[in-house]
Amino acid sequence: MSELARHAVVAGAGIGGLTAALALHRRGWRVTICERAAGPAAVGAGIVLAPNALRALDTIGFDLIDAAGRAVPTALGGLRRPDGGWLSRADTTAMTARYGRPPLALHRSTLTAALAAALPEGALTYGAAVTAVEEARGRTVVRTAAGDLTADAVIAADGIHSVLRRRHFPDHPGLHYSGETAWRTVLPAGAATEACETWGRGERFGMVPLADGRVYLYATAILPEGYRPADVRAELLRRYGTWHAPVPALLERIDPVAVLQHDLYDLAAPLPRLHDGRIAWIGDAAHAMTPNLGQGGCQAVEDAVVLAHLLERVDRAGVPAALAAYTRARLTRTNALRVRARRAGRVAALSHPLAVAARDLAVRATPARTARRALDDLFGGFTLPAQVE
Repeated sequence: MSELARHAVVAGAGIGGLTAALALHRRGWRVTICERAAGPAAVGAGIVLAPNALRALDTIGFDLIDAAGRAVPTALGGLRRPDGGWLSRADTTAMTARYGRPPLALHRSTLTAALAAALPEGALTYGAAVTAVEEARGRTVVRTAAGDLTADAVIAADGIHSVLRRRHFPDHPGLHYSGETAWRTVLPAGAATEACETWGRGERFGMVPLADGRVYLYATAILPEGYRPADVRAELLRRYGTWHAPVPALLERIDPVAVLQHDLYDLAAPLPRLHDGRIAWIGDAAHAMTPNLGQGGCQAVEDAVVLAHLLERVDRAGVPAALAAYTRARLTRTNALRVRARRAGRVAALSHPLAVAARDLAVRATPARTARRALDDLFGGFTLPAQVE
């Protein structure tokens, strides 16, 4: 089978799905992205792409700086107490020297729009949720709301509530509620502030300047699953309104309609593998993790790039072997980060005064060099495996 004849269907037009489609397109595959939404939407909030994700994008020749502008420090650069005292401060210059570049903070819609714009015309279809993948008469058939497609490979990038994951791994326990809910929003340009994350007692607040001048805000709290306040601004001011400047002023500026609230989940257990026949799972569909390491989107990018790399040289007959190689390349790393993110969230969300005091003391006592080394497997852990011939 010629390279031009190979066809990949991607279920989902999020960060992972679009990156996978672009990476495969640039490696000679014909791609079709099926997105359940009726059209593109400028929803979501901010995202920080760490150096590992940016290096992964470099390998497919996609320079996000052209689309998103300057790089800015991330919330990983500093931790504070509610009274404003610093628990830790990172040396951005040292971080850049160690990992090759600083992180990039931007709006999710900026990233997805840039990825979509780099795809061939007609590759992205909206209103076409993938409902099933079946083998019929020796062909792989993708059932969608807009009709059936045949494919040589199927990329399941259909998110944390992945339909394809549930269909192909029916015995998997599914999602695990972390015990925390999160609020996210983006303020217009003009709210200049320094990136940081503040840890209280069972509550956190973060602020990140975005590349376009806006400011991404997020907050978390330990709450029952499904809790939704009647007045979002009042809730946030009650919880964080006495914290250090500029938190109260930023909260006064929020538009309640633009505040997103999501309970935080991860996978209760790892999938037994990240592929099944001609289907490969990436991103949240494969290894949903809490956002405590800032690696959810970054790992989706890594997944997409590694998968395309492994599929580059194979013909149709070689696809299952390439997807098995993808599982070997990605399952251990992504599961380790899923577990690490869960543990980090438990530490950050401590609420007992003695536990909080001990946590804060431990953070302050950790040498900067030790803290940087702890990031090596995050920011320096991306590698491309040997290709499948």
